[in-house]
Amino acid sequence: MSENRVLAEAMHELGFSQAGLARRLNSESEALTGREGCLTDRDVRRYLEGKTRWPHARQRLCLERVFGRRATDLGFIPRGKTVQALLEDPVHRRTFIKSTGGTALAAATPAITRLGMSDVDWFHREYVQILDDGWRVGGAHPVENAAVELSTRIQAALASGTASPRVRQKLYSLASDVINIAAFAAIDAKARTRTLGHLDRAVTFAGLSGDSETQYHVWNNLGMAANQRGDLVEAAAAADAMKALRIARRDPVYASLAHMRSASALARSHQRSDALKALAAAEKSFSRGLDQERPAWIGFYDQGEVDGLSAIVWLSLGQFSKAEYFLHRAMSGIRPELVRNRALTLADLAVSQASQGELELACATGQRAYETLEPESGSKRTTDTLEKVRNLVVATGSAAPEITSWIERSRQWS
Repeated sequence: MSENRVLAEAMHELGFSQAGLARRLNSESEALTGREGCLTDRDVRRYLEGKTRWPHARQRLCLERVFGRRATDLGFIPRGKTVQALLEDPVHRRTFIKSTGGTALAAATPAITRLGMSDVDWFHREYVQILDDGWRVGGAHPVENAAVELSTRIQAALASGTASPRVRQKLYSLASDVINIAAFAAIDAKARTRTLGHLDRAVTFAGLSGDSETQYHVWNNLGMAANQRGDLVEAAAAADAMKALRIARRDPVYASLAHMRSASALARSHQRSDALKALAAAEKSFSRGLDQERPAWIGFYDQGEVDGLSAIVWLSLGQFSKAEYFLHRAMSGIRPELVRNRALTLADLAVSQASQGELELACATGQRAYETLEPESGSKRTTDTLEKVRNLVVATGSAAPEITSWIERSRQWS
């Protein structure tokens, strides 16, 4: 039995702890099978100590997706094979030479690819397509899986090729932005374990990129994830981290979104005065933003989104009529391709109407929200918001036939 130093080096390169890798593998397992994995840091420790020489098939597939390498290239040995047999196989020589420090077979190492900006552009085109799909259907498994697969391919290219510092930075930034799509899809699907696994990878890639805007993107999703699970202190801290980054100090649009995330966390924490100050800062910063080219992912943050997020702050503060005003404004500004955003905004509008006792209107708006969702959408945030509408309507005790009929129909949406 010998330690798996190849796996240890791969983990060190990507910044994985034993517990972090276990979480990431569990997320991959859930993305692949729909069922959350059950690996722990103890299982990873067995990999590293060489006690598990050849993991089960599903574990191997998850390991390969995380590291962008075959299991044999991560130091694992198929059952019935010996180290000598693998050394005699040219496909596996390089891995075991590296793990034992040998050099005699170095000449057998295959040629290494030189990566350039054309590779960055190629990967970026795929990224934009996945981003567009995510804006349309939200937390759907195909979007999440496509993002995981693309980030793994970018990671594999980086691991097997050489590149200039500029190209390497671009590819790490892109890998982070891509896995952030998977994180957002998991947030929209309210799949917390998968969200954490994706964000672990995003943090690593963003750190390796050294790029302020890329790090901002990760903090934005970390803040959203914290807000969703009710950790409002962490959500506010993430917003503060966004504001402190160079990109937010340089570009008012980034500053605006950071202030808006602060306002949301503060409003939910019942800090009304501070929430309204942050909201005012978000609106003021956005108004100063110049019309200029920015990365694709932040394209969602336009005037319609500012109005929609402002409405969420007012909903959290219990100002339902004011929230409704901003939600109507948001609806008039949402771009056609942002289908999931439109559905979620309609669901929030239905909440504001139901909270004001406008039951028939709330039911009609809720129906529109559900019908707006694409058939393949996985936006549990939207269906959960519609469930909130139903609960508000049920609580009124209305026996009107059109109301009770809608209640029964809406039960099928969850």
